[in-house]
Amino acid sequence: MNTETKPLQNSADYEWDLSPLFSGTDDPKFTEAMEALRRTVRDYNAFAAALDAAAPGATLHRALELEERLTELAMPLFHYVVLRSSVNTQDAEAVSCEGRLQRLMSDTSAANAAVQAYIGRVQDLDAVIDADPFLAEYRFLLHERRQRAKYTLEEKVEEVLAKLDLSGGSAWGNLQAYLTSIVTEDYRGEQRTLTELRSLAYDADPAVRKDAYDAELACYARIKDAVCFALNSLKQQVNTECALRGGESPLAMTLMQSRMKRETLDAMLTALQEYLPTFWKYLRGKAKALGYEGGLKWWDLFAPLGKLESGYTVEQAKDYLLSHFRPFAGDLADMMEQAFSERWIDFFPRPGKVGGAFCMNVPSIRASRILTNFDGGVGEIATLAHELGHAYHGMLIENNRPLNREYTMPVAETASTFNEVVIMDAVLQEADDPQVKLGLLERQLCDVTQIMCDILSRYWFETAVFEKTESGFAFPDELCEMMKTAQLRGYGDGLDPETFNPYMWVCKSHYYSSQLSFYNFPYAFGGLFAAGLYAQYRKEGEAFLPKYRRLLRATADHTVEDTAAVAGIDLTDPDFWRGSLEIYKGKIEEFLTLVDASDK
Repeated sequence: MNTETKPLQNSADYEWDLSPLFSGTDDPKFTEAMEALRRTVRDYNAFAAALDAAAPGATLHRALELEERLTELAMPLFHYVVLRSSVNTQDAEAVSCEGRLQRLMSDTSAANAAVQAYIGRVQDLDAVIDADPFLAEYRFLLHERRQRAKYTLEEKVEEVLAKLDLSGGSAWGNLQAYLTSIVTEDYRGEQRTLTELRSLAYDADPAVRKDAYDAELACYARIKDAVCFALNSLKQQVNTECALRGGESPLAMTLMQSRMKRETLDAMLTALQEYLPTFWKYLRGKAKALGYEGGLKWWDLFAPLGKLESGYTVEQAKDYLLSHFRPFAGDLADMMEQAFSERWIDFFPRPGKVGGAFCMNVPSIRASRILTNFDGGVGEIATLAHELGHAYHGMLIENNRPLNREYTMPVAETASTFNEVVIMDAVLQEADDPQVKLGLLERQLCDVTQIMCDILSRYWFETAVFEKTESGFAFPDELCEMMKTAQLRGYGDGLDPETFNPYMWVCKSHYYSSQLSFYNFPYAFGGLFAAGLYAQYRKEGEAFLPKYRRLLRATADHTVEDTAAVAGIDLTDPDFWRGSLEIYKGKIEEFLTLVDASDK
């Protein structure tokens, strides 16, 4: 991949277009949709208050019709205001509208509980489903809800829990987000935010990285007490709700939400732990490349190595993506062209825009919207490929019935990570300069090590916090010790233990959700599952594509295990996960060879 450096463009042409949704909150369509949603909430609540036990088929049919209507009305409204606030966090109008929508939808909590309990009571559910083609399309959903009905409380209790969460778990999560967004610390004579300091971890100057790390730790020390109370209170709430519902544990509840067996998680963790020493070798090799022996310093985790090309324009990124994905899948390349031409993507950073990148599927307009902070680097082309993978996944399920369009955390990263593997493999194959290849391999292995070593440490830490908060309170110093213990298990001798970051519990938002626990292992799942699928594609070629599309469609109404079975994969067998890890083992060996060659 080789281009001359060109200036980045930044104009409205490179911002996403939300007008297919609404032109504003004063758009008559927006006002009409809000009023229609309020009416439907009232209709749904009235219906749920008088469920007919004598006519289960008609009752289930009407319940799902109303839920479809709620989804079709609420989601475009949520999509619009969330997308608006993502590019302008000071958009008070959008934030206010989002709050009103959340409160309105919380009014359906009791009705949702009543309908779920009703499904749990229906006798001979399959016979009822077989008698109605509409219900047959929701067979998986109905059986899933029947299972979850075992953990559903009385309607009024569910309503109270949902409303209390707004000032409980959700509020604690908001506190963590707020404090980590406003805290600052002196860095070389200037006040810098935590976000700014963490971004310096990628700087080429080792002194910059070290000073930024020290300032980052000072930020955490300022807010650790308040965030500690947020974490303890939130986890105590989750433990309490789990016990009230009769759940075995928060992890068991998460696995149920993920449509995933414990055997699958155990198989993946077994393989991961076996291969941890391989990733530790990579970390020590990176330390060697940076000029010292032993474990890598924490502040050098994201230090750049080799050479990475930059200065790519949006048009060059588009051409590169199309040239590599057109031979792979024509429908994917067509969708990519549409994304660029119809302004699905908001490319460049600007004041008030959130960091990072994401894709939001918007089936109401048969499209997606993608946020990036494009800087012209080759890594951003991989990011675009990743987010466009999410869009492709959404495209393949947009014709599903409205309640059959959601997939769970573990499989959410399948198409996106697959795309990223495709593009990074192509870039690596085309790299002639050993230093460019070193830079590309380092970027890929750095990311993979995060979803292996770091994710495992987060999983172990969160497990320990749940255990502690069942009967006690973990003060900041104890949380720091728990984090260092987890990091030692995850990073081993790959990192210098004297440089661990004990405050990672403060900054990671993944710990601060009352509705989504253990938002860590799905990252490892997604990375390894996609690598395994890519290996299968390399063997089968074009014959793999129909199977791949069927697999992505299956994510919305199958268990994780049944989804993988579409491609002939047994996720409960550690050998599948070992096979994916072998791919990265080979890349690590190539990386170490390049490091040795550079050292001579």
